Amino acid sequence: MTLLQSLLSPIGRSTLGLMATVGRISSYAFATVSHIFRPPFYLKELGQQILFIGYFSLPVVGLTALFTGGALALQIYAGGSRFNAESAVPSIVAIGMVRELGPVLGGLMVAGRVAASIAAELGTMKVTEQIDALVTLSTHPLKYLTVPRVVAATLTMPILAGIGDVIGIFGGYLVGTTRLGFNSAAYISNTIDFLQSWDVTSGLIKAAVFGFIVAMMGCYHGMNSGRGAQGVGKATTNAVVGASVLILTSNYILTELFFTS
Repeated sequence: MTLLQSLLSPIGRSTLGLMATVGRISSYAFATVSHIFRPPFYLKELGQQILFIGYFSLPVVGLTALFTGGALALQIYAGGSRFNAESAVPSIVAIGMVRELGPVLGGLMVAGRVAASIAAELGTMKVTEQIDALVTLSTHPLKYLTVPRVVAATLTMPILAGIGDVIGIFGGYLVGTTRLGFNSAAYISNTIDFLQSWDVTSGLIKAAVFGFIVAMMGCYHGMNSGRGAQGVGKATTNAVVGASVLILTSNYILTELFFTS
């Protein structure tokens, strides 16, 4: 019995620790959402975060989408040639980008850039006691630090994903017309004919959820950072890893909800 307990106790501790973390993150997310619609509203801080999270993330999201669309066209063409289905390249590239690759890859790239930055910034503020100073000034840290970042990420991620979709489809178009011998007009026609409005809408909804996850994980781990440089570094790592895992998990759940009859 002692041997069995020694083998199972680490698993039990890990499971309980995981469930406790899930509970704390859920409570933090609920508190954040409940404060979104309560005054005061820090619009200046919100504008700064929209600029930082949205506008400054455009280059990395755009480059990722461009080369992903091009590589996707090459892979689909190579696979489709085995079954004489090369003509499906435009439609599959478009559907793959707007449904999955655009929002998911965009979310992962933003997670690497934004979640780490938010966690490091808030973690440093906690270490240097700037968050405690906000409390002494009668400023709610959740309202001032978390809410603007979460709202900004939730609003800007669908825009980033939409732009990434267009750039990704354009990357597939460039490769298809210059490398694979597709007619330009036929490629565009096939893309438009097979792409439905729900394909685009579902991807944008996913992107909004991913933006919420990215900002939430960055803020949670930053606000709960340990002391010192090691604590801030651990918070940054946990924010990026947690956001990436939750993006992939929620992507499967949303895909199951949207496209399973």
